[in-house]
Amino acid sequence: MKHDIFFSISQTPGVGGDTPSERQMFENYFQQLQHADALGFEVGWIAQAHLSTETQKSNSAPVVPHWQGEVGLCTDFPQLAMESFRQTQNIDIGSAVISILASGGPIAQAERIANTVQFLSMLDDNRKLHVGFSAGRFEFMARPYGISPRNAWEKAAWKPLRSQIFLEASEIFLRLLNGEVISSDDIRQTTLTRELFRSDEEWQSVKAAYLEDKLAEDTEAIPVPRRYNFEDISIVPKQWNRNQLQLVAGTHDPFAQSFVNSILPVKVFNLSITSPTVIDETHDRMAKNFHPDGGAWQRSYMPRTSFVFINDEQNLDEQAQSDAAKYEAEQALQAYWNALEGTIDPEKVSKAADNALIGNPREIAHQIVDRFHPEDTIMAWFDFFNHDSDRVCRNMTAYMEKVVPMVEQLIGGSS
Repeated sequence: MKHDIFFSISQTPGVGGDTPSERQMFENYFQQLQHADALGFEVGWIAQAHLSTETQKSNSAPVVPHWQGEVGLCTDFPQLAMESFRQTQNIDIGSAVISILASGGPIAQAERIANTVQFLSMLDDNRKLHVGFSAGRFEFMARPYGISPRNAWEKAAWKPLRSQIFLEASEIFLRLLNGEVISSDDIRQTTLTRELFRSDEEWQSVKAAYLEDKLAEDTEAIPVPRRYNFEDISIVPKQWNRNQLQLVAGTHDPFAQSFVNSILPVKVFNLSITSPTVIDETHDRMAKNFHPDGGAWQRSYMPRTSFVFINDEQNLDEQAQSDAAKYEAEQALQAYWNALEGTIDPEKVSKAADNALIGNPREIAHQIVDRFHPEDTIMAWFDFFNHDSDRVCRNMTAYMEKVVPMVEQLIGGSS
């Protein structure tokens, strides 16, 4: 079993209501990153965000209208990644995840990533940059870059159409990273058809809007004009060590997972709430479709995100630690749902808690063995609505120095 760590750098009110300054948030991040490096975590994954969450609340259609503070302060992953490499010795750095629809789009993002890997190789030719990429969870981050409906029928089709735009952007992004010369004419054409929609009613409403706009007869396929139009291009640099780049797709769409692997080896993410059935189906699919240049698919290629609410405080006995961890988890999860939706839904809090690792070290070790495969990679999330950086570091220590050895012992004893 492998162990990664996730850093949200989310400038939101913590459980105690405190909101650190931007400078303090980054000081906390570097303290925790250096500690993770010393403890032996394999990859430090950084949440990527774009634009102010606070400001978007004043928009006509805010995506997260109740969020207080900023959902994430890492708005330039390549720069933060390089500074993170400079301040550590062994740990790899990854993005979870950059939006290739935002911040200039797939062409700009490809060139930034190639430059970052080139600079990394000049600093350290062993460590890797792991680039998780997606369409982006929050739509407001990509809207200023033209990722919004252009007419009535695109608005009616927007959710599935946005997924198709991600495929168009992914092909551009990956082929440029692959060193190819491409024009927009070389990129897949987006066509809307019935199978992209959840119901006949949705598809019929899109068709009706399209036919009214085009004054056309009935159709079962709607061609969508490209989002990106360009003549032949390639990126600079060209001579960089592509072996130091690992790509990971932040999508649960089976077609998208297979499509990106028709170009380059691309691993996949999963969420903390992903069901075991979906996880197994994803592994089966990736074993068949993972790009051959990446070798055989391995379970560790899909890091499994998990909240970790561990209590190993020395002034408490095991039962008190367990009780305190449950209380801390409930408070943090309530704060999250309140920030996201403006209300606390006890059912959602309970469901999130069921998928988190909660307790003293011994309890968490048993939870890991019960829920995870011995070949899984766990992406442990410790800073969730917790701005007490010293406590976060103590939790990380308890996890790596107590939980992980117990897990290995339990796995070894059962094999």
